[in-house]
Amino acid sequence: MNSYIALFRGINVGGTGILPMKDLVRILEELGCTHVKTYIQSGNAVFRHRALAPGLTKKIRAAVAAAKKFEPAVLLLTHEQLERAAKANPFREGEDDPSKLHLNFLTTKPKKPDLELLEGLRAKAERFELKQSVFYLHAPDGIGRSKLAAKVEKALGVPVTGRNWRTVQKLLELSQLAS
Repeated sequence: MNSYIALFRGINVGGTGILPMKDLVRILEELGCTHVKTYIQSGNAVFRHRALAPGLTKKIRAAVAAAKKFEPAVLLLTHEQLERAAKANPFREGEDDPSKLHLNFLTTKPKKPDLELLEGLRAKAERFELKQSVFYLHAPDGIGRSKLAAKVEKALGVPVTGRNWRTVQKLLELSQLAS
Protein backbone atom coordinates (compact mmCIF):
# COMPACT_ATOMS: atom_id res chain seq x y z
CA MET A 1 0.00 0.00 0.00
CA ASN A 2 1.17 3.50 -0.86
CA SER A 3 0.48 6.51 1.34
CA TYR A 4 -0.52 9.70 -0.44
CA ILE A 5 -1.27 13.32 0.28
CA ALA A 6 -3.79 14.75 -2.19
CA LEU A 7 -3.72 18.50 -2.74
CA PHE A 8 -6.89 19.61 -4.51
CA ARG A 9 -6.80 22.92 -6.28
CA GLY A 10 -9.65 25.40 -6.28
CA ILE A 11 -12.28 23.55 -4.30
CA ASN A 12 -14.53 25.27 -1.77
CA VAL A 13 -13.03 28.66 -2.62
CA GLY A 14 -15.21 31.64 -3.45
CA GLY A 15 -18.40 29.59 -3.74
CA THR A 16 -17.20 27.49 -6.66
CA GLY A 17 -16.06 23.90 -6.85
CA ILE A 18 -18.07 22.93 -3.80
CA LEU A 19 -16.95 19.57 -2.44
CA PRO A 20 -17.81 18.83 1.19
CA MET A 21 -15.09 16.81 2.87
CA LYS A 22 -17.53 14.03 3.81
CA ASP A 23 -18.28 13.65 0.08
CA LEU A 24 -14.57 13.65 -0.74
CA VAL A 25 -13.97 10.90 1.82
CA ARG A 26 -16.80 8.84 0.30
CA ILE A 27 -15.45 9.32 -3.25
CA LEU A 28 -11.93 8.32 -2.19
CA GLU A 29 -13.19 5.27 -0.30
CA GLU A 30 -15.26 4.20 -3.33
CA LEU A 31 -12.01 4.27 -5.31
CA GLY A 32 -10.42 1.87 -2.84
CA CYS A 33 -8.58 4.39 -0.68
CA THR A 34 -8.21 3.45 2.97
CA HIS A 35 -7.33 5.37 6.15
CA VAL A 36 -8.75 8.53 4.55
CA LYS A 37 -8.33 11.73 6.56
CA THR A 38 -9.06 15.27 5.40
CA TYR A 39 -7.73 18.56 6.66
CA ILE A 40 -9.65 21.84 6.34
CA GLN A 41 -12.21 22.51 3.65
CA SER A 42 -9.85 23.73 0.93
CA GLY A 43 -8.98 20.27 -0.29
CA ASN A 44 -6.37 18.24 1.50
CA ALA A 45 -6.64 14.49 1.99
CA VAL A 46 -4.31 11.79 3.23
CA PHE A 47 -4.95 8.12 2.44
CA ARG A 48 -3.51 4.78 1.41
CA HIS A 49 -4.02 3.02 -1.93
CA ARG A 50 -2.41 0.23 -3.95
CA ALA A 51 -2.24 2.19 -7.23
CA LEU A 52 0.61 4.40 -8.41
CA ALA A 53 0.08 8.16 -8.40
CA PRO A 54 -0.38 9.00 -12.13
CA GLY A 55 -3.25 6.60 -12.73
CA LEU A 56 -4.82 7.31 -9.36
CA THR A 57 -4.82 11.06 -9.97
CA LYS A 58 -6.88 10.59 -13.14
CA LYS A 59 -9.33 8.29 -11.34
CA ILE A 60 -9.82 10.79 -8.51
CA ARG A 61 -10.45 13.66 -10.93
CA ALA A 62 -12.93 11.58 -12.93
CA ALA A 63 -14.76 10.38 -9.81
CA VAL A 64 -15.17 13.94 -8.50
CA ALA A 65 -16.35 15.05 -11.95
CA ALA A 66 -18.94 12.28 -12.06
CA ALA A 67 -20.20 13.06 -8.55
CA LYS A 68 -19.97 16.86 -8.50
CA LYS A 69 -19.98 17.99 -12.16
CA PHE A 70 -16.58 19.70 -12.02
CA GLU A 71 -13.09 18.28 -12.33
CA PRO A 72 -10.58 19.69 -9.88
CA ALA A 73 -6.84 19.62 -10.38
CA VAL A 74 -5.27 17.11 -8.00
CA LEU A 75 -1.62 16.74 -7.09
CA LEU A 76 -0.57 13.57 -5.28
CA LEU A 77 2.54 13.57 -3.11
CA THR A 78 4.07 10.90 -0.94
CA HIS A 79 4.96 11.58 2.67
CA GLU A 80 8.62 11.53 1.66
CA GLN A 81 8.09 14.13 -1.09
CA LEU A 82 6.25 16.47 1.27
CA GLU A 83 8.85 15.94 3.97
CA ARG A 84 11.69 16.76 1.53
CA ALA A 85 9.88 19.92 0.48
CA ALA A 86 9.46 20.99 4.12
CA LYS A 87 13.10 20.25 4.98
CA ALA A 88 14.26 22.25 1.95
CA ASN A 89 12.46 25.40 3.17
CA PRO A 90 14.96 28.23 2.67
CA PHE A 91 13.08 30.62 4.98
CA ARG A 92 13.29 29.02 8.44
CA GLU A 93 12.42 32.28 10.21
CA GLY A 94 9.08 32.22 8.39
CA GLU A 95 8.10 29.08 10.27
CA ASP A 96 7.39 31.23 13.35
CA ASP A 97 4.37 32.77 11.56
CA PRO A 98 3.06 29.83 9.50
CA SER A 99 0.35 31.81 7.70
CA LYS A 100 3.02 33.94 6.01
CA LEU A 101 5.15 31.08 4.67
CA HIS A 102 3.80 29.27 1.61
CA LEU A 103 4.91 26.27 -0.37
CA ASN A 104 3.51 26.24 -3.88
CA PHE A 105 3.65 22.75 -5.36
CA LEU A 106 4.12 22.62 -9.12
CA THR A 107 2.66 19.90 -11.32
CA THR A 108 5.92 19.80 -13.27
CA LYS A 109 9.27 21.53 -13.17
CA PRO A 110 8.96 24.77 -15.19
CA LYS A 111 10.93 24.96 -18.43
CA LYS A 112 11.28 28.75 -18.62
CA PRO A 113 10.23 30.36 -15.32
CA ASP A 114 10.07 34.16 -15.47
CA LEU A 115 11.72 34.88 -12.15
CA GLU A 116 12.51 38.43 -13.31
CA LEU A 117 8.77 39.15 -13.48
CA LEU A 118 8.36 37.90 -9.92
CA GLU A 119 11.37 39.88 -8.73
CA GLY A 120 9.78 43.00 -10.20
CA LEU A 121 6.53 42.32 -8.31
CA ARG A 122 8.22 41.40 -5.03
CA ALA A 123 7.44 43.64 -2.08
CA LYS A 124 10.46 44.72 -0.08
CA ALA A 125 9.80 42.25 2.75
CA GLU A 126 8.98 39.30 0.49
CA ARG A 127 11.39 36.57 -0.43
CA PHE A 128 10.98 33.65 -2.79
CA GLU A 129 12.92 30.70 -4.12
CA LEU A 130 12.18 28.03 -6.70
CA LYS A 131 13.63 24.60 -5.86
CA GLN A 132 12.80 21.75 -8.23
CA SER A 133 9.00 21.60 -8.24
CA VAL A 134 8.33 23.75 -5.16
CA PHE A 135 8.09 27.54 -5.12
CA TYR A 136 8.72 28.89 -1.61
CA LEU A 137 7.28 32.28 -0.70
CA HIS A 138 7.74 34.14 2.56
CA ALA A 139 5.34 37.10 2.62
CA PRO A 140 5.60 38.75 6.07
CA ASP A 141 2.98 41.38 5.14
CA GLY A 142 0.46 38.69 4.15
CA ILE A 143 -0.28 36.61 1.10
CA GLY A 144 -3.53 38.43 0.33
CA ARG A 145 -1.71 41.68 -0.44
CA SER A 146 1.11 40.10 -2.40
CA LYS A 147 1.26 41.05 -6.08
CA LEU A 148 3.95 38.42 -6.47
CA ALA A 149 1.73 35.63 -5.08
CA ALA A 150 -1.01 36.51 -7.56
CA LYS A 151 1.36 36.02 -10.53
CA VAL A 152 3.30 32.91 -9.47
CA GLU A 153 1.50 30.51 -11.80
CA LYS A 154 1.71 32.82 -14.80
CA ALA A 155 5.41 33.49 -14.22
CA LEU A 156 6.27 29.83 -13.77
CA GLY A 157 4.16 28.64 -16.68
CA VAL A 158 2.87 25.52 -14.92
CA PRO A 159 -0.14 24.85 -12.66
CA VAL A 160 0.55 25.28 -8.95
CA THR A 161 -1.32 24.72 -5.72
CA GLY A 162 -0.16 26.44 -2.56
CA ARG A 163 -0.30 25.54 1.11
CA ASN A 164 0.82 27.55 4.09
CA TRP A 165 3.37 26.20 6.54
CA ARG A 166 0.74 25.23 9.13
CA THR A 167 -1.09 23.09 6.56
CA VAL A 168 2.15 21.48 5.37
CA GLN A 169 3.01 20.53 8.95
CA LYS A 170 -0.47 19.13 9.62
CA LEU A 171 -0.39 17.08 6.40
CA LEU A 172 3.01 15.68 7.37
CA GLU A 173 1.58 14.67 10.74
CA LEU A 174 -1.50 13.04 9.19
CA SER A 175 0.50 11.27 6.49
CA GLN A 176 2.91 9.89 9.09
CA LEU A 177 -0.08 8.31 10.83
CA ALA A 178 -1.33 6.85 7.53
CA SER A 179 2.05 5.28 6.70
